[in-house]
Parts: sequence; C-alpha cells; structure tokens
Amino acid sequence: MRHEIVVSIINYRTPDLTQSCAQSALDALGDRAGRVVIVENASGDGSDQILSDWVVAHPEKNRLSLVVSDTNAGFSGGHNQGMAAAEATYYLLLNSDALLRPDFFDAILPVAEAYPDAGLIAPRIEHEDGVAQDSCFRFHGPGSELIRSACTGAITKLLKRHEVSLGPDPDPDQIEWASFACILLRGEMVAQLGPMDEGYFLYYEDAEYCLRARRAGWGIAYAPAARAVHFRGGSGPVKAMAAAKKRMPPYYYASRTRFLYQAHGRAGLIAANLAWYLGRGIAQARRLFGRAPYAMNEAEARDIWINAGQPLGPRYAPQEPS
Repeated sequence: MRHEIVVSIINYRTPDLTQSCAQSALDALGDRAGRVVIVENASGDGSDQILSDWVVAHPEKNRLSLVVSDTNAGFSGGHNQGMAAAEATYYLLLNSDALLRPDFFDAILPVAEAYPDAGLIAPRIEHEDGVAQDSCFRFHGPGSELIRSACTGAITKLLKRHEVSLGPDPDPDQIEWASFACILLRGEMVAQLGPMDEGYFLYYEDAEYCLRARRAGWGIAYAPAARAVHFRGGSGPVKAMAAAKKRMPPYYYASRTRFLYQAHGRAGLIAANLAWYLGRGIAQARRLFGRAPYAMNEAEARDIWINAGQPLGPRYAPQEPS
C-alpha cells in the first residue's frame, strides 16, 4: 500500500518524547493517507515494550507502526528502516525531540507541489516560544573551518559566503542543506538516491544526503509557514557537550571527516584541517589586544584528524555496556 505521507521517528531512550512526537504527527496528518513509523533503535531500556504497549492501545493504531531494530543503527540506519517500512509519495523525517504544529502539512505540501524539482522541503524549525532556530545551511569546507576556528569578526565578514549557518531567516536561493531534525523528502528522490549513508553514525548525514541530491539535480525548497518545534538536545548529548566545550565523541569527528572527504576529496579534507589550524593561529592573536581567544572543544586540534587516513571508516559508533 502506498501512502501519501510516511513519518519516520527514531526512538533511542526517549519513549515519552517519542509518544508526544508521534501524536503531534498524527494530529497534523488529520485525514490524509499517512502513517507514522517509530523505529526503536535498540535502546535497551525497555522502550520497545513501552512503545509497543502505547501503539497497541492507541485509538489510531492502524496508522502506527513500530519497527524494533536489532542494533543501534544510528540516525541514518534508523531512518532507512523507517522509510523502508512503507512506500510513500513523501517521507517526513522527524526527531523524537520535536513536535509538529497542527497545520504543518497544510503548509508544507503546497510548497512541495509547487516545486516539483525540489527533492527536499525544509520547514521552519523553532523553539517552543516560536523563535526560529538556525536550520538551513551552506556546506562545510575549508573556508567554513577557518571561520569556525578563528571566531573573529573580520574573518567571518571576509569569508561570509563560506559561513555555514544562513541564520533564522535564510535566503532560499542560498540553502545547500537543511537540518534533518525535520525534513520532507520526495519519495521519487529517495527511490533514485537510495538510502541514507550508514557510514555516518550521527551528524553530517543530512548534509551528505543533500549533497547527493544536489549532484543528482534535485533542489531544496523552503517552507517557512510549515513549523516544527525542536527541543534541542532532548535526543542526544552532543549539543550540550559542544556548548560546554567538552571533548566531542569520536563518531562526531569521524562523520566530519567522511563528509569533508565526500564533498571536497582528500585534498579538501586536508585543506579544511589546515584552515582550522590557521584559524586558531588568528584567534590566538587576540591576546595581542588583551583579549582571550574563544575556546574550542577539548582535544579538537587532535581529533579533527580522526579517520583522515581512511575517511570512509570506521564510524566509531558508541559501544553499549554489556
């Protein structure tokens, strides 16, 4: 059976968030021919039973599916299972720590229909209070790594066209990739491109899929009237670690290396890492003016080289306690 819309949600130790997320998707679907697929990503905390009981007891259980993964397949692997569970005209990938506003599909589907060459349709992702989050971007590369590590206004201004974030009100013509915390994918494009790259455990897989789509001739449309709330950090610790400047997990840098290599080749990967060092040198020059350089994450000067010798693996998925 082919559905108009299939919503894919990954659960990893967030069953309460996942239930709220799935319910918001059902409410937003309304009477449309849609299905919500929850992928339980081997949480090992009883989530599978909690979600199974919730689905069985739900009054719309005929519109819900639960896929229990044998392993923690990561972001790409989880959503690949979600999309494989049902055929659809459109797939909505949705974080478990997100909620759809009630009129979400009323707003996003007309945009998808108006731009048939757009394989991805990016909504406005916002905080609970309605303030927009940065969710549309340019691709990472040597220029963006220089900007990121220098953290200096003059460098950012000089290399503005390489800055990754497009801000909360992006120019649609500038969008090269968009956050997969909430993204609508055209089923025709998914069929052409195939599944998401499971060489990524977490992070950068959305940028890679957008890059692959772009190379295949698909565009990205922006639908700001379609709104989703994203409670950042609810489904993972990495953003909190980044904010606290703690050492990031190896899989983060493995994903960074993989993307830079796929987007720019080996020379581009090396150039990006060298640009990072140049930026840190510029940042240290702030001391000449009595100002401390902005801190980077612990051990980042070493960790950016993770997998540099073999950019396509391993992915360093975290080891679960036995």
